[in-house]
Amino acid sequence: MRKMMARPATLLLLLVVAVTVADASKSKQKTCDKGWECSGSVYCCNETITDYFQVYQFENLFSKRNAPVAHAVGFWDFQSFITAAALFEPLGFGTTGDKQTKMKEVAAFLGHVGSKTSCGYGVATGGPLAWGLCYNHEMSPSQDYCDPNYLYPCIDGVQYYGRGALPVYWNYNYGLVADALKVDLLSHPEYLEQNATLAFEAAIWRWMTPMKKKQPSAHDVFVGNWKPTKNDTLSKRLPGFGLTMNILYGDNICGQGYIDPMNNIISHYQYYLDSMGVGRQFSGDNVDCAEQVPFNPSYKAATS
Repeated sequence: MRKMMARPATLLLLLVVAVTVADASKSKQKTCDKGWECSGSVYCCNETITDYFQVYQFENLFSKRNAPVAHAVGFWDFQSFITAAALFEPLGFGTTGDKQTKMKEVAAFLGHVGSKTSCGYGVATGGPLAWGLCYNHEMSPSQDYCDPNYLYPCIDGVQYYGRGALPVYWNYNYGLVADALKVDLLSHPEYLEQNATLAFEAAIWRWMTPMKKKQPSAHDVFVGNWKPTKNDTLSKRLPGFGLTMNILYGDNICGQGYIDPMNNIISHYQYYLDSMGVGRQFSGDNVDCAEQVPFNPSYKAATS
């Protein structure tokens, strides 16, 4: 009788082992190699950015950046953007989700960039939204942006005004980006206005990186990797483009109603969706942050 009862137990053990092996094989995700642009990641098995976003589209989005009156003529180009993006595509930048989600993320990121570097105005040739990447640094800094910080102390004679594609401000923010990109931006913040690839790298790093523990990145809230807590829901912080503004700019932009700076960023995003062939009707839910409670009230954001 004991021998007869042992057989089912043995079969059960074999079944458990078989299921465990199967689960382990499933957990080993397939990775792909797309050459210089994306390799060694499951995200590289998807379309990469150059599969759906080409030079002509970049030129359409930023058609006036090299106009004679622009302030960064010859600085920004598609190759600099895609070279910088290649560092982050294995992490999911522009490679997460279906094709529409990928295109929307690129439009969202560049919408922020275009708005923050624009010299467009109401009657500008081509319209106010065609002038993104007009600047690569703050033209008339109102201060030196030096804050007492023992981790990233200011260097004598160095100014930490806004530079880059998503302009970086303050010594401690330059220090954070410097650590992430392994470039001495604390001593040489001017690198962000001298090297377009580095400027895009800093901006994409900011898009992909949470600034505080237990807070999401702009990338995560946009592509659906983040779910709001009850407190987030009560604070009207819900996934979508609006929350990317909350993360990047805090109460400089959000929780103040439908102010012009917020509307300008949204307009760039939707203009880029149209220009890329996606269409603003696919902007998604929660596009604004007019009534959102900022994650970090009165926080000196890395961008402004």
